[in-house]
Amino acid sequence: MHSVGDMDVLNVLGDNGDMSTPVPTPSREPRVVAPPEDLQEMLNLARLLEDCSAPAMLLGPDGEQIPLPLEVDEVLRQVVSAMGSGASVSVEPIDRQLTTQQAANLLGVSRNTLVRLLDEHELPFERLGASRHRRLRLQDVLAYRERKRIDRRSRLDELTRQASEDGLYDVDAGAYRSALAEARKS
Repeated sequence: MHSVGDMDVLNVLGDNGDMSTPVPTPSREPRVVAPPEDLQEMLNLARLLEDCSAPAMLLGPDGEQIPLPLEVDEVLRQVVSAMGSGASVSVEPIDRQLTTQQAANLLGVSRNTLVRLLDEHELPFERLGASRHRRLRLQDVLAYRERKRIDRRSRLDELTRQASEDGLYDVDAGAYRSALAEARKS
């Protein structure tokens, strides 16, 4: 994830490509763009971008060529990469406000789980006036998701290290299952 000013340059969504009902941004309604059904053109574009070290150029209808700013070139490369692998994408302002349901969808948890996280102060939120409705900043939700990803990776690395130290990688599957069954009994 890279940030350009106040923009979240790439947000790759799940299989259904849905973040619930989007909250409108001042300029226009955000939208999710699905990859084309035939990915060949996207893959050709990805190969072209990989082979170029300089930023891409925009060719206007009158033949005028304008080099893309580095930040826009980076966004283009990320979008093409994500769509080339079959993911839907959405470019959103980083300070966009999300409903609790939208944030839950983005994190892949239930709304009840998200509310519990809010109550436990795991994520900052704002209330709309005197109402019960809470809003979360997209930036905060993405930062939380990244912290959790790093934490999961760290825990997995530790489990792998422990398993390696205990010699569990050198044991055949049958012996491992027997040892696991024995450990569960005790």
